[in-house]
Amino acid sequence: MRKLKLYIAASLDGKIARKDDSIDWLPDPNAGEDYGYEAFLAEIDTLVMGYKTYEICLKLGEWPYEGKKTYVFTRDLTKPHIPQVELINQNPVDFTKDLLQQSGKDIWLVGGGEINTLLHDAGLIDSYIIAFIPLILGEGIELLPQVQQQQNLKLTKHQVYDNGVVLLYLEKP
Repeated sequence: MRKLKLYIAASLDGKIARKDDSIDWLPDPNAGEDYGYEAFLAEIDTLVMGYKTYEICLKLGEWPYEGKKTYVFTRDLTKPHIPQVELINQNPVDFTKDLLQQSGKDIWLVGGGEINTLLHDAGLIDSYIIAFIPLILGEGIELLPQVQQQQNLKLTKHQVYDNGVVLLYLEKP
């Protein structure tokens, strides 16, 4: 059965973006370290994300998820989007439950915070792969804003990088 995996970077104070949605504080992706990204990409064939996160992805230049089925949650299906994504205005929890029942590789929950919280509180996230970046942003978009449900997790693997980034692999027991 497919798994839903949250693979994301966060500041030490649990922020995934600045208040203005900027991610300029993330380590340079061209600096030679991929933080397990290529191995992770090989495990997934589908992505789910919110529209704000989709807009941030577009600013990265060329669409970075070519060949992966991408669903973007939005309340407005008339919003602009590239042909590589499908806009979804269905309840994210119900849609993701159905997606998890379909055949295929695992599913990447790209974010943002609101979608993370919805799917976490519904108990749908199987793996939390979080790269903690050694800085404190203060204000910003939270990893799990207003989370309601406790979830005990088991640390299955970790990696510490020379630049201070700590990558944690956490699973539901």
